[in-house]
Amino acid sequence: MAKIMIVDDAAFMRMMVKNALTQGGYTDVFEAVDGQDAVAKYNEQHPDLVLMDITMPNMDGLEALKTIRAQDANAQIVMCSAMGQESMVIEAIKSGAKDFIVKPFKPERILKTVTGLLG
Repeated sequence: MAKIMIVDDAAFMRMMVKNALTQGGYTDVFEAVDGQDAVAKYNEQHPDLVLMDITMPNMDGLEALKTIRAQDANAQIVMCSAMGQESMVIEAIKSGAKDFIVKPFKPERILKTVTGLLG
């Protein structure tokens, strides 16, 4: 079973994503509250996939993406953020993000992306 990390500073967003994943049969899910937390937990847990917000305190999602990818070139990270942040999306993809989900998102979109990457 794939292990998935959800990274978002908003608890309700983490809960929404977790619920969508659980309904899709992904039960090995854990959370991080910001980029710093994400980097630390990635190194401890080695998830198969990361769903990460861009705008967060302490370390934003782009910085965390770059840090994780520098340590693990095979890291599968999908960025999540609000509409209208096209420049960040481009930077995220250039920095190695596998995909991008725009908020507010539908549970089906999350599952389609996760299933597509995890097979």
